[in-house]
Amino acid sequence: MSQPRVYGMSTSGNCYKVRLLLEQLQQAYEWIEIDVRTGLTRQSEFLGRNPNGRVPTLEYEPGKYLAESDAILVYLAEGSAFWPQQRLQRAQALQWMFFEQYSHEPYIAVARFICLMLPAQHERRADLPRLHERGHQALAVMEQHLARERFFVGDSYSIADIALYAYTHAAADGGFELQRFPAVNAWIARVESQPHFVPMPLVN
Repeated sequence: MSQPRVYGMSTSGNCYKVRLLLEQLQQAYEWIEIDVRTGLTRQSEFLGRNPNGRVPTLEYEPGKYLAESDAILVYLAEGSAFWPQQRLQRAQALQWMFFEQYSHEPYIAVARFICLMLPAQHERRADLPRLHERGHQALAVMEQHLARERFFVGDSYSIADIALYAYTHAAADGGFELQRFPAVNAWIARVESQPHFVPMPLVN
């Protein structure tokens, strides 16, 4: 295999992170579309690639796989301008990426899933008030930082921005009020003005 292969669902923010970085790296890659709603990720063939049964999964060499979106970002960004050179800045990038996975994605991404993927009367809609409360708290943390800084690590666009942009820009899909966060909105515009930016496809 002459280029990496990504198993992903195009409308997933976690998968979109990987696609956006690959496009901005101008790295050739093969994309294998996997709709997790079909149950394909729970079948033995896919579980052989990623025992956790999730996308994205990166096949970086034939038969060798790497899972977890932010780990994939670090692997792909190594040696590029998207991964900071300074020790402290690398740690700061990871700090924001851990924040995204633990304090941001579980609320903003899950609310988006409930609103876009589940029926209007689904019982999980009862979770939305709690998800909105915690998600707005995460957006407020981002707002505080972005009121002082252009990007999340120093003055440079990095994979920390890619990780946080993926679900933040689509937060309104889950009922979040992005207009409450002007610095976040200005940052979203800065991300979208970066070279070789590609948008995330809309959910069908």
